[in-house]
Amino acid sequence: MSEHPEGAEEADGADGARIGPNSITRMADALAAHRGRDETAALFEAAGLAHHWATPPESMVPADDVTALHRVLRARLDAAALDAVCHDAGVATADYLLAHRIPKPAQAVLKLMPPVPAARMLIQAMGQHSWTFAGGGRFHGEPGKPTRLIIADGPIQAAVSGASAPVCAYYAAVFERLFRVLVARKTTVRETACQAMGAEACVFEAVW
Repeated sequence: MSEHPEGAEEADGADGARIGPNSITRMADALAAHRGRDETAALFEAAGLAHHWATPPESMVPADDVTALHRVLRARLDAAALDAVCHDAGVATADYLLAHRIPKPAQAVLKLMPPVPAARMLIQAMGQHSWTFAGGGRFHGEPGKPTRLIIADGPIQAAVSGASAPVCAYYAAVFERLFRVLVARKTTVRETACQAMGAEACVFEAVW
């Protein structure tokens, strides 16, 4: 990936963690497509983020903004509707990264590599810039069959506790899209453990 994805400056420390704007802007686009602009504006206002709806951010934002948005969405949308929004936002985020942040020569190299080495290389690149999607959370990956991607203390899982099902459809969609384009076309990604359900971290398994 590029040195500073999403037009980012360096992230702050954990207490003032910042995150890439796609976590807000792509959710806004997906919400507007699924729920309409008026409802989306009301949801952003309820989350205290009307300024992001009025003027979509182009640089890093507080990671707490992502938590606030997902907390409101969990309260106001049913699980199926929110999963659909998060999926579309995640795919759009991955497409943005592919178009603007992952150099085309690096993409060409990844596509020529066997899947597991390609996964290892992609995970290394993601790890160098994990604050752009995980805020103050911790990311690491374990390439293999399956490949495991782990986020601990990220802003989405912080939005809810005691969940009865995984809540990180956005991350699963981002990972699945990136892996399908760069690692193996038949990749599927499933969240197998979620911090919002009491796990120590959110774990995603990529299989192909």
